[in-house]
Amino acid sequence: MVGSVGNGLMDLGGREKAEPLPKEFDPKETVDSLPHSESNIVVGKEENGTSREIVLGRNVRTMCFEVKEPEADDEITGEREAYMAGVLARYRRSLVDRTKHHLGYPYNLDFDYGALIHLQHFSINNLGDPFIESNYGVHSRQFEVGVLDWFARLWGLEKNEYWGYITNCGTEGNLHGILVGREVFPNGILYASKESHYSVFKAARMYRMECVKVATLVSGEIDCTDFKAKLVQNKEKPAIININIGTTVKGAVDDLDLVIQTLEENGFKDRFYIHCDGALFGLMMPFVKRAPKVTFKKPIGSVSVSGHKFVGCPVPCGVLITRLTHINALSSNVEYLASRDATIMGSRNGHAPIFLWYTLNRKGYQGFQKEVQKCLRNAHYLKDRLKEAGIGSMLNELSSTVVFERPKDEDFVRQWQLACEGNIAHVVVMPNVTVEKLDYFLRELLEKRSHWYQEGKISPPCLAAEIGEDNCLCFLHSK
Repeated sequence: MVGSVGNGLMDLGGREKAEPLPKEFDPKETVDSLPHSESNIVVGKEENGTSREIVLGRNVRTMCFEVKEPEADDEITGEREAYMAGVLARYRRSLVDRTKHHLGYPYNLDFDYGALIHLQHFSINNLGDPFIESNYGVHSRQFEVGVLDWFARLWGLEKNEYWGYITNCGTEGNLHGILVGREVFPNGILYASKESHYSVFKAARMYRMECVKVATLVSGEIDCTDFKAKLVQNKEKPAIININIGTTVKGAVDDLDLVIQTLEENGFKDRFYIHCDGALFGLMMPFVKRAPKVTFKKPIGSVSVSGHKFVGCPVPCGVLITRLTHINALSSNVEYLASRDATIMGSRNGHAPIFLWYTLNRKGYQGFQKEVQKCLRNAHYLKDRLKEAGIGSMLNELSSTVVFERPKDEDFVRQWQLACEGNIAHVVVMPNVTVEKLDYFLRELLEKRSHWYQEGKISPPCLAAEIGEDNCLCFLHSK
């Protein structure tokens, strides 16, 4: 006989059983009723009101790992544990393959944090201001501030002159830097080149800021002639400028000194705020001897970099550094934390600062310099090999991002995880990208390309508009 105890049920063995789930919470009722599709197709609107289809990547719903409810006797049979172990083993094999074919995104996959595995048992949260200890005791602020001090020295700020924090990603660094600029100049106009990261324009929408897109040179660098023209049109309002230390697609570095000169020569002296988006190259450029300096000795307001890119971390993270004098404009006290709120997010990943601290200590300035030189050397190797094969390509002087013609086969693009835009794709050469890996990629590309263009009978696309006539090797420009 089954009797009730409270809101639960008892089985014949005396164990408490849960009541049956309502239909709306039954996974068998909900999962099977959802539509399945190979691609995500959404309908968007053009500025003129016409509709258009936007086809995105494959719909993950068709390959998701379903959450299945345990059976009543699962604790006895152990079937659930075996099922989950099998799923995780298959997933790990897919990660090994995807890492082997990873070339298009700027992530350094060459890291080993095995020494930190014992810390994964703790919920480490750095909520609040990094420099003010909150009532929550399981934090890693002592590591976070050590990392911030290292980056402040790198960019020319003393300990008593800067404020910063470890962000959850590069986008958060941009959101914070631009927010500081908006607080310093509440009626300022945000200027950003059209090849700036999408997070910059997201910030403008979120903060309801007036945003002006500036044209770029064929290299992807901001066009200061167009910048000047647009500044002159808005002389009555201060300028908030996003500077790219490596654009997303072409790896172009905006000329910081020329931007500052343009501002000061056109009546904006002491009426501008510069945020430097150095997601990838912000940490590489200091180790390139011929590179111009990004430093707070110049009149910039903030710099952000990503921690999971050149440094190499198993979780997305980043670093934001700004001037201490700016931060009071957007901070407020939070009594129940016994700290203050000056960041974008509330809870912050406390493991990320430890990963960064560990790598900075292991590699140091000399270690990073060696890795930068390796990346640049291998990037030139790839560009030269592409040119020898008759493939149009471009490599900016301070960059390890090699731009080339977009492969015609989307399966090949997906296989190698290439980032594409229009007629071009790119490979970002990171410390984990070896010459052997590049040769492997080149062999597959050349084999596929021979089929796409029928061994030279069909002309590849003209890339003159994207990478310049000197770099294009189509039938028209290869003569």
